[in-house]
Amino acid sequence: MNKVILSIEGMSCAACVNRIEKRLAKIDGVHEGNVNLSNHKAMVVFDEQKTSLSEITAAIERLGFKAYPAQLEKVTIPIGGMSCAACVNRIEKAVLKIDGVVSASVNLATHKAVVEFDAAVTTYSVIKERIESLGFEAFDLKRETSEDREKEQREKDMKKLKFDFILGAVLTTIVLIGSLPHMMEGWGEWVPTILTLPITLLVLTTPVQFVSGWRFYKGAYAALSHGTSDMNVLVAMGTTSAWLYSALMTIFPTAMTNLGFPYQLYYDVATVITTLILLGRILEAKAKGKTSEAIRRLMGMRSKTAKVIRNNEEVDIPIEEVVVGDVIVVRPGEKIPVDGVLVSGQSAVDESMLTGESIPITKREGDEVIGATINKTGSFRFKATKVGKDTMLAQIIRLVEDAQGSKAPIQKIVDKISAYFVPAVVVTAILSFILWWTFGPEPSLIFGLTTFIAVLIIACPCALGLATPTAIMVGTGKGAENGILIKDAHSLEMAHKITTVVLDKTGTITVGAPSLTDIVLATDFKENEVLQLVASVETASEHPLGEAIVKAAKERKLTLEEPTEFDAIPGQGIRASVMNQEILIGNARLMSNNNISVSENLSVVADKLADEGKTPMFIAINNVSAAIIAVADTVKEHSKQAIKHLQQQNIEVIMLTGDNRRTAEAIAREVGVDRVFSEVLPDQKSEKVKELQDEGKIVAMVGDGINDAPALAQADVGIAIGTGTDVAMEASDVTLISGDLRGVPTSIDLSKATMRMIWQNLFWAFGYNVVLIPVAAGLLWPFFGILLNPMLAAAAMAFSSVSVVMNTMRLKYFKPAKEFL
Repeated sequence: MNKVILSIEGMSCAACVNRIEKRLAKIDGVHEGNVNLSNHKAMVVFDEQKTSLSEITAAIERLGFKAYPAQLEKVTIPIGGMSCAACVNRIEKAVLKIDGVVSASVNLATHKAVVEFDAAVTTYSVIKERIESLGFEAFDLKRETSEDREKEQREKDMKKLKFDFILGAVLTTIVLIGSLPHMMEGWGEWVPTILTLPITLLVLTTPVQFVSGWRFYKGAYAALSHGTSDMNVLVAMGTTSAWLYSALMTIFPTAMTNLGFPYQLYYDVATVITTLILLGRILEAKAKGKTSEAIRRLMGMRSKTAKVIRNNEEVDIPIEEVVVGDVIVVRPGEKIPVDGVLVSGQSAVDESMLTGESIPITKREGDEVIGATINKTGSFRFKATKVGKDTMLAQIIRLVEDAQGSKAPIQKIVDKISAYFVPAVVVTAILSFILWWTFGPEPSLIFGLTTFIAVLIIACPCALGLATPTAIMVGTGKGAENGILIKDAHSLEMAHKITTVVLDKTGTITVGAPSLTDIVLATDFKENEVLQLVASVETASEHPLGEAIVKAAKERKLTLEEPTEFDAIPGQGIRASVMNQEILIGNARLMSNNNISVSENLSVVADKLADEGKTPMFIAINNVSAAIIAVADTVKEHSKQAIKHLQQQNIEVIMLTGDNRRTAEAIAREVGVDRVFSEVLPDQKSEKVKELQDEGKIVAMVGDGINDAPALAQADVGIAIGTGTDVAMEASDVTLISGDLRGVPTSIDLSKATMRMIWQNLFWAFGYNVVLIPVAAGLLWPFFGILLNPMLAAAAMAFSSVSVVMNTMRLKYFKPAKEFL
């Protein structure tokens, strides 16, 4: 499957959209075609095996329009000043209205927007200006500058937030002491008279209202000036109502009471609400900071310098100055600075930070090493092959950032609700005020004002806005820690629904390269002597089976010699002379044609090995049957364990391979797979996946090769083995960096844990608002005589956001299944 965004010129109305979409639907191979009139774009998903991009554009142009691939760019823009879900909606709606913008996703937890736009129609500057016109701050795109400015802005914001809170807390404490005589008789005997004076309380409260609480007025003005509302509007309305009523009663007490307003001061309410909400924001900011620890840890892995060979000398240079082709020296205990290939030396390398694999990997000359991993034992030199943004670590950071900035489908429902949430709360507050003022007990105005303030303050759109993105942030970050890269939130959400996992055999279940598995000897022959002779012959062969034999001999440190004669016999095997011995290596036909008698025992063994999916080769030395050597693509160490865990989760496991049925079924038996699709051609793999989807199954496809890419794209969730090709990784939704198949059930378990956390957060956020807003409106008064104090409402509101984030933090303790540890 391929997806393309087309720019379409000439559209003027909805009828144009319908014409184009109907035409796209008639093209064989087009699975989806959505046309957007507002940005003049069409998103088309099509099967490259059945149609092409040129055919699609030609079909659109035959309708009288001009169509061409959009020059799409995707940028991640850090944003300052967001406080709740309503801010997210404002930014998304405004950015999507920009001509040329294809998609916009704003994340409250990361304070970032991911925007995809047509570079031929608009620019980043236009998008940045639009965001800033809403009263927010958009940072630079350049990573280094952006990171510095973000960090500087975060520190500045936190410093200001703490100052506002401390100022509010100090003055609020004094105001509460001074308000005691106004609240309860007999409590003010020890309070200095000057503190109890209404004018003193007004003077003390005003800095809290307009210095500590200025951020709420600023945010409210920005929202209202653009025709929307957010949490700042609720807080500003609630605290202003309390402060203004008290101020008017202080300055014009006689006039106010003559108008029928009861004498009541709300200074304590205004200050406590402001201070508690500021405290909640501090706690929320600290808790949210912990959700992005995965990214900070990944960034912290980067080396600062590299020891490079320049002019035959070792020179320490900044990592930014390393270029492809540089030879770099790494000593024990040092981090490997960039990606490359060993040119000399060997060592054990700890790759656990990136792959999740705890056992160090032995690296020899010609092996690849990954930047940011740690050299454990020996010294070595390697040649840099990828630097800067091209290193695996840089790509992982980018993928994790993209995933954390993306939105799960469930979040779209929450966003729609959030868009109506604040207006609904304001209407509820006004209605409760009117009803209590009209029908409530005396003093009815005070009852009405109390419920009005309480409803405004207790409503918490922040909890709704944070419920999903914080869980996505922690879930994708936890995946990265375990060597699982999740492309976006949609994939993370979809993974928990998987009912069927289709596993490609070669390179996924198996190692992907043949290796020596068995040596069965005839009488009077020794294993190492036979292997030495056969491997020496195979040094002249380029066949993968021969390479496996040579590799096994070298691992046993056997001395190999070049054959003096070598003759490849098509369809049979090899005849060669080496070390003064005549050697035959091949099938039973080769033995028969050379009148070599093979014992019945060896023939039975050969059949048994073939049934196990191995390739048996008969060996004759000096015209005497000597042994059978078997070579096979062996099953990976943990494949059987991973498949068993999937089956325990009631997930159907299917093996897909181009191998013959006999070999396929042998591997399937070994790993415990019951259903096998064998002899499947590369272009048929995606069709097999689609057949399963047509049966109503939610399918995950796991593969590593280029020919797996269409099937990975077709599947509901495509999972690429990270040791495979870049094409497969690009087409997939999830990448297992280490290539360990146990990552498949782990990613499903992680998806379930994340979705469970999202539902818990949403239950708390919705439940909190559904239950407490009616309580704040006075629902319990007629039955129990309970009226919610606005100060308690402020405390509950502050706690709700913090509780959602803290609940999400429990995901940090997610671990793979016990049997995987």
